[in-house]
Amino acid sequence: MNFSKDKYSAYMKILQEELVPALGCTEPIAIAYAAAKAREVLGNFPDKLIVKCSGNIIKNAKSVVVPNTGSLKGIKASALMGIIAGDSSKGLEVLSKVTQADVDRANKLLETELCSIEMIPDDANLHIIVNAMFKEEYALVEIIHTHTNISRIEKNHAIIFEKKFKKDNYNAPLSDRSILNVKDIYEFACNVKIEDVKELLEMQIKYNLQIAEEGLAKQYGVNIGKMLLDNYGDNVLTKIRAYAAAGSDARMSGCSMPVVTNSGSGNQGMTTSLPVVIYAKEKKISDERMFRALVLSNLITIHQKTGIGRLSAYCGAVSAACGSGAGITYIEGGTLEQIEKTITNTIVNVSGIVCDGAKESCAAKIASSLDAAMMGHFLAMKNISFAVDSGIVKENVEETISAVGRLARKGMKDTDIEVLKIMLNQ
Repeated sequence: MNFSKDKYSAYMKILQEELVPALGCTEPIAIAYAAAKAREVLGNFPDKLIVKCSGNIIKNAKSVVVPNTGSLKGIKASALMGIIAGDSSKGLEVLSKVTQADVDRANKLLETELCSIEMIPDDANLHIIVNAMFKEEYALVEIIHTHTNISRIEKNHAIIFEKKFKKDNYNAPLSDRSILNVKDIYEFACNVKIEDVKELLEMQIKYNLQIAEEGLAKQYGVNIGKMLLDNYGDNVLTKIRAYAAAGSDARMSGCSMPVVTNSGSGNQGMTTSLPVVIYAKEKKISDERMFRALVLSNLITIHQKTGIGRLSAYCGAVSAACGSGAGITYIEGGTLEQIEKTITNTIVNVSGIVCDGAKESCAAKIASSLDAAMMGHFLAMKNISFAVDSGIVKENVEETISAVGRLARKGMKDTDIEVLKIMLNQ
């Protein structure tokens, strides 16, 4: 492998940074995390709570169930659970210790004026400011760009902690991603020491399979995963879509089981990993080859999301499906060129899927994206790909990925605004 020790370490750091466990949808969890931290800094239970959010946070926290609460949804419920039962030391698993008494308390507080919500206009896509007040005192916690990136803590007009970020520099809190490209990702996946990634990937496999099986076994949302198995046959292509969709069914409906995320999203984490795992198990592929395919899949997803950002009007399931499609092409012995064609073929097909927030229909979008990824895979294995300048297809895969980043980041900016207005009935 032509990787230097520093570059190898950088790729490992990216994986470790992005593949982290989270309990519930990451936007309401980020709100709960900020609220829990604000309460801890304040030192008292607040008598007033102001939660300011960017439009994309509002969009993604509006319709999803807060984990461990039964059926509570929305920003107020997330923030209240954070101050009632949150443990900020647990990061994205901040609500892992919620009790029924905590839920009962939250239900009572939802009927009061304790918590108010404001939107931060013309802002970074991921931005949360929680101001917790008790009598004459207050504590403020600000998060920007990533779900646990606290950029400012303030108490009673004193700055306790501060990291300054420009609102448009959404990758600033992350390690350098400019080193990522499909060719090097492929080389890294082929040669990485399995012992270096095994523990991380085993956690991803374990957590994401468990919640998928939970989603198939019980009633969550509209049970897209179970519907696929019941109506499309018990075959590997159906199982790929069904398991990823079932994980989303459970997660969007408040299941208390954690998932391992990718690029800040549990749905992306499941869509990136579960199809590769299910395909490998069904085809009786060795663990080593499965692990290498997962490394490829995860990094391809991260590479695409680097140009898009954590949140946008562009559905993240598409990027994740491209990753898992590439991973399956790897499992089947596909060349680097065929992996590139899988990515391009998938992007060309479903790059227009709009994100209208986190909710139960995410499972259906995951299934649709994976259907496109498998179509892209089958075409690539026959050395077929869509022609240059066919829509947004460019001369090579890197230029095509860059074009998608531009589409999502710039081209769909107004779409994002209109989607939010529609959701808020404005």
